[in-house]
Amino acid sequence: MLFVLVVYSLYNQISQQQDLLVRWQQIKLSWKSPIFWLVFLLMFLNWGLESLKWKLLLKPLESIRFTKAFKSVFAGCSITMITPNRTGEFGGRILFVEAENRIKAISTNILGSISQMLITSILGCVGLIYLIYFSNLHSKLVFLPWIFNDVNIYLSFGVSIILTLLYFKINFFISFISRFKFLNKIVQHVKVIEQFSKNELLIILLCSFLRYLVFILQYILIMHVMHVEMESSIAFWLVGVFYLMMAIIPTIGFTELPIRSALGISIFGILSTNVLGIQVACFAIWIINLVIPATIGGLFLLVRKEV
Repeated sequence: MLFVLVVYSLYNQISQQQDLLVRWQQIKLSWKSPIFWLVFLLMFLNWGLESLKWKLLLKPLESIRFTKAFKSVFAGCSITMITPNRTGEFGGRILFVEAENRIKAISTNILGSISQMLITSILGCVGLIYLIYFSNLHSKLVFLPWIFNDVNIYLSFGVSIILTLLYFKINFFISFISRFKFLNKIVQHVKVIEQFSKNELLIILLCSFLRYLVFILQYILIMHVMHVEMESSIAFWLVGVFYLMMAIIPTIGFTELPIRSALGISIFGILSTNVLGIQVACFAIWIINLVIPATIGGLFLLVRKEV
């Protein structure tokens, strides 16, 4: 039933795009480029790093093979397609964890999500500062005041500080909530996070940072394939801001792709007038990084054996 729901959700998300055929024709033409296939292969590096991170996050609970971690991550990817802002990945991941560890595994998954969001918010904040105050794009950025403004800088900086404290000082947070007796059951499940050393937390954060670099590289390469010409140094920070905005803007199901496309046109349109190329690039990345892994993850869920 879950597999059918995931496939139906993916079908709806793709079929509701009015210019689907035009975008698909553009992607088919791009298949002749080796750079396109490099972007596709980077998808496996992206999710491979996430699988390694998941394996590290499960270490205090159980030892899991990389292949099983990979299946678990892909299964989680399939569930994210039917949840707001792709927040429900744990629903698929924990199905590949020993039954007695599943609730505790949710806590470690949240820690991994915090590490990824921390990287996104820090580099997104740096990107905003660089583009607004140190680039030569100020005359163009004024047309996007809802993105490029000091308020977003302060907010992303504040979120970065909070996430940093929460990530590296999670034991203080656990100690605080343990004072409330009605939260004792929750505390029992989240205390597993305290077992991570500073070095382990840094390694997990490094995996999140490397994933972030893969995201950026994929977008820069696919933009080149779609003839959206942008200077690489500027494109790096624009993609960073793009990912920061996508993390903030609420989306669910089929609404993500049109929002992703519209946001891409707004941000990348600063440097290029190739609107169709930007749309197709966003569509291609969505297909490669989300739809294909979600489909594979749905198959993993369909054929998995109870652990």
